[in-house]
Amino acid sequence: MSMESHDMLMSETLRDRLTGRLDSLRSNSMPPDNPRIAMIGNYPPRKCGIATFTGDVHDKLSQYHPEVSVDLYALDDPKSPLHYTNIAGTIDRASPESYLQAAQAINRSAVDAVWLQHEYGIFGGDCGDMVCDFVDTLAAPLILTPHTVLADPSPKQRAILEHLVARASRIMVMSEYSRDLLAESYGAPHELLEIIPHGAPFRPFGRQEEYKARLGLGGKNVLMTFGLLSPGKGLELVIEAMPGILRRHPDTVYRIVGATHPNLVAEEGEAYREKLAALAEELGVADHIQWDDRFLETDDLLDQLEACDIYLTPYLNLQQSTSGTLSYAVALGKAVIATPYLHARELLANGVGCLVEPDSALAIMHTVCGLLDDPQELSALQKRAYARGRQTIWPRFADKTANLIQSCILHDGNHVPHGTRPGLSGVFAMCDDTGMFQHANGIVPDRAHGYCLDDNARALMLMNVAQGLSVDERMQRSVTFASFMQAAWNEDKSCFRNFLGFNRQWLEESGSDDSNGRSIRALGHTLRYSTDAGLRRWARHLYDKVLPHSLNQDSPRATAFAMLGAADALHILPDHGASREVLTEGAAFLYRLLEASRRPDWAWFEAVLGYDNPRLSQALIEAGLLLEDDTYLEAGLESLQWINTQQCSETGMFRPIGSDSFGKPYRHLPFDQQPLEALAAIESAQCGYRATGKRCWLDHAEKAWNWFFGGNDRGVTLADIATGRCRDGINPRGANENCGAESILAFQLSHYSMVTLPEAR
Repeated sequence: MSMESHDMLMSETLRDRLTGRLDSLRSNSMPPDNPRIAMIGNYPPRKCGIATFTGDVHDKLSQYHPEVSVDLYALDDPKSPLHYTNIAGTIDRASPESYLQAAQAINRSAVDAVWLQHEYGIFGGDCGDMVCDFVDTLAAPLILTPHTVLADPSPKQRAILEHLVARASRIMVMSEYSRDLLAESYGAPHELLEIIPHGAPFRPFGRQEEYKARLGLGGKNVLMTFGLLSPGKGLELVIEAMPGILRRHPDTVYRIVGATHPNLVAEEGEAYREKLAALAEELGVADHIQWDDRFLETDDLLDQLEACDIYLTPYLNLQQSTSGTLSYAVALGKAVIATPYLHARELLANGVGCLVEPDSALAIMHTVCGLLDDPQELSALQKRAYARGRQTIWPRFADKTANLIQSCILHDGNHVPHGTRPGLSGVFAMCDDTGMFQHANGIVPDRAHGYCLDDNARALMLMNVAQGLSVDERMQRSVTFASFMQAAWNEDKSCFRNFLGFNRQWLEESGSDDSNGRSIRALGHTLRYSTDAGLRRWARHLYDKVLPHSLNQDSPRATAFAMLGAADALHILPDHGASREVLTEGAAFLYRLLEASRRPDWAWFEAVLGYDNPRLSQALIEAGLLLEDDTYLEAGLESLQWINTQQCSETGMFRPIGSDSFGKPYRHLPFDQQPLEALAAIESAQCGYRATGKRCWLDHAEKAWNWFFGGNDRGVTLADIATGRCRDGINPRGANENCGAESILAFQLSHYSMVTLPEAR
């Protein structure tokens, strides 16, 4: 019976029980009941809008959703440090080392998600670019709230926000405009974007007279603006409108509440406020302007806002997509007059407020007077605003943010027994009579990228050990992959080629050292494990031809692959001199690298971590066993234990070295994670167990196996038992949906390695 037929006989019930449909796995898995997140941003007592927002999110989640724990990391300036209470840590906004330490601390704390408040000016570096390395180091899913989304950013600003968007698992925005702009201009997937309008306080409606009396404003028409003062707020326009307003309504006052922005004070002191005051004096309205130049605590601010009849936000910047002050005013039922900046256009739509011509004191004057002339319309406008505000009050905001967090965090993995044999239809769907295609779009082979030797060598190894195949089918497939390897050997260059186009034209004369090393390993593996005598003879002939050339390689991984092939050959041909020479010289080379590179916190062969890292240790262990050299054996086991520790999360899951780590000395990053690393971890752990008999190696192999089935940093299932396919890995957003040859073969070979371990029998 062919494997395709065998797959068809597997019942749908069994398939769903073992692997589930990927969508149902997502929906049936449950996030933790008590999630814990890390939140990064400015935080009180810093006086700015981001700090206020971060503080509000923390306080309202604590009040309305105490099951969500929040660890706060405040961005700080050591030149003017602030005293924070009840936070997890601070980040020196101008120190790359401080960002790295904070990210590492967050990873160690094993939070379920990280929520980043982003504004270009609050992070260090050019346009705040230090945030990029920071998010790259984070392992937990990232929730991003971009407080500024620019329609016409500088190239640097665009690059930063695109980087953050690419790293985010969820993106919270506070306006439809920001959502659409992020999707259309910054590449944010629609399914990751969620609009949660800026939260606002809840207070009873219609208490103006009570609060006017408290402030000595009884009998007055009270206009108000609050927030940090800075140019661009348009306050001078209201002052210019005041003479016309006072001619019709002389009992009117305009209250300007809030401190001058700290950055502006640092640059020019109170020059802006003084300029506004001088304008009021010049226009003869100074007695009708009231100043409260403090950064008010929320309750005090709300008391003052309650005393207001009409709230004004005549902003000059019409691209402003979020205004916390506007949200507060609407929620408290104030009649709002605003220029048509983005947030105002959305929040004040459908008669909730009044939009006026930008940069026009005359428009402000006419609109204010129109409302004061018609108390009935003023009251109706206030009631419409209050009704709209019920959608954004803090309990509703807290509910939405708690749901956002729950939608982002990990789901439980799905245990799949090692003995459950994966189907092979997904493997063979990637093949033709030339060999196995290299890449796929989804599950469909991508002919544009042709074939590579690496994958066909692995495919031959799979045919050596795969179960459930007829003799004829195994032979047919094996010969196809063996033929590819045979054609790849370039006699003139004494090495293998690697890449072959779909037109069957080789794209190079010499393949990489690693592809040559992997080919030697596949030939040794075929010598040891193939069930067909003819294939073993073929493998021996080609192996003997190419093996001597591996001694000229200086690549650690190529050396390790060749050593593993030689080790397999020595199990069958214990007196094979060339294999013993490769093992001896390779072990000496790797040991020298290890001794030269190691330091107290870095027990490794190189200053950087790349792909297939455990293969270096595995090769050294094999050499120690076969050459009966305890020095090599101990060095291999020690280095393997070290790399296993690096590839284990604080919660005990397998976390392979991410490809973002490549080329970065003495550090490693969590993404992108690839199936090849799980295979290397399992096979090297198998080797460690064979050398020591210790349970710890079995445990690590188990973690790496579970990585395929949701035991990973995004809780996603990568492998499908029914077809034997596997997705191409995990990026910050989740799974890479493509199912290429390397990933499929890594999963398949992982299974056949797992079933040889004692616990799987």
